[in-house]
Amino acid sequence: MPFTRGKKPALPAGSKIPKLNATTSENQDEGPQVKRSSSPPHGAPKKRTAFIDITNAHKVQISLPGRKKEAGKKQVKKTSAPSVSAKNNANLTKSLSVSSDGTPDEKEKTDSEEGNEEAVQKDVAAPVEGLVAAVPPAAREVPAHLQKQPIPEEFDIDSENSEDCYMCPEYAKEIFDYLKQREEKFVLCNYMPQQPSLNPEMRAILIDWLVEVQENFELYHETLYLAVKMADHYLSKTPVHRELLQLVGSTAMLIASKFEERSPPCVDDFLYICDDAYKREEIISMEASILQALSFDINIPIPYRFLRRYAKCVNAGMDTLTLARYYCEMSLMEMELVSERGSLLASACLLMALVTKDLGGWRPILQFHSGYQTSDLAPVVRKLYEMLLAPPDDKLRAVRSKYSHKVFFEVASLPLVNVDILDNALSQ
Repeated sequence: MPFTRGKKPALPAGSKIPKLNATTSENQDEGPQVKRSSSPPHGAPKKRTAFIDITNAHKVQISLPGRKKEAGKKQVKKTSAPSVSAKNNANLTKSLSVSSDGTPDEKEKTDSEEGNEEAVQKDVAAPVEGLVAAVPPAAREVPAHLQKQPIPEEFDIDSENSEDCYMCPEYAKEIFDYLKQREEKFVLCNYMPQQPSLNPEMRAILIDWLVEVQENFELYHETLYLAVKMADHYLSKTPVHRELLQLVGSTAMLIASKFEERSPPCVDDFLYICDDAYKREEIISMEASILQALSFDINIPIPYRFLRRYAKCVNAGMDTLTLARYYCEMSLMEMELVSERGSLLASACLLMALVTKDLGGWRPILQFHSGYQTSDLAPVVRKLYEMLLAPPDDKLRAVRSKYSHKVFFEVASLPLVNVDILDNALSQ
């Protein structure tokens, strides 16, 4: 409660109020700062007095041109012994102050000063020369595996972005080569036989629902792909009852949102889209379970990133890239394609889109950046073609309705390419 004006607050017995000296002030421009006379109790942390100049502004001395120093004021010199670096700086200043034409301010060095300089230089140079001499000539060269491999000029797709630091043109090729190597750590197999209460249809329904979640929350496509990957890896290691399958999917989307999004949805949002089927404690517990099952390594290479990279190699238009994205997103619901690596799946989707748009087959520049030949892509392309040729399922409408919109160039309504044309492209 605020104190009543005109009355002194009641204090308990034995308490004291610190007195302020009226003749001094804590905000004086000159002179030392006023310190509290009361000492803190033994073991208590040292307190900082409020309303004092906590900067070093009172210690800064600014010399303006044209002003002379006032008489009677002397600068305070440090009494500490000069270090070796300070001596070197002083000797360097003396040597630079000597002019070539012999000015009156020229000073001659004594023999003792020259001897000190030579001694200091020897003391500094000796360890460096010893280290250089100790390293053999072969070790000074950069190892072969660390040297940057030259990219042929006809395959260079990053030099045009040399002024854009966000595109990382200097090591973009190395980044995707590293992601391609990391794929070997996240290879999956058909884990459905290890799930007694699940089947591929349930998994497809879950992913179809995750596509709707990605659209409603306006999340990145990378978030969707990463969520599907994490859910698959968790299901490959942990048996899950069918009643908890939606909890696994929504929690995987929550983790992926934290990893990819700038403003990820909160836990309450995911509880809402699950129609309050789960409690807050359950989704937090599932989050910890998924992270522990994946050993907290959730930077899983996804096909979406490879797809954008490979489409840039051939300067594919947005309509061609969107068609390949449609094929790639449809493949997320196929259990047979779970074991395929992301880079291989992205290459197969792009090849199908190029053939459908009559833009040619798998070019040498694509083979250079992806590392795959047409023969490597042929089995995956045929699986994709069979998947798209099958009649649509009424329960799985999210992806088709999403890519039937004008924003996505209505690529879902495009007819499939003739199988003979596709086989001809795969035989080249």
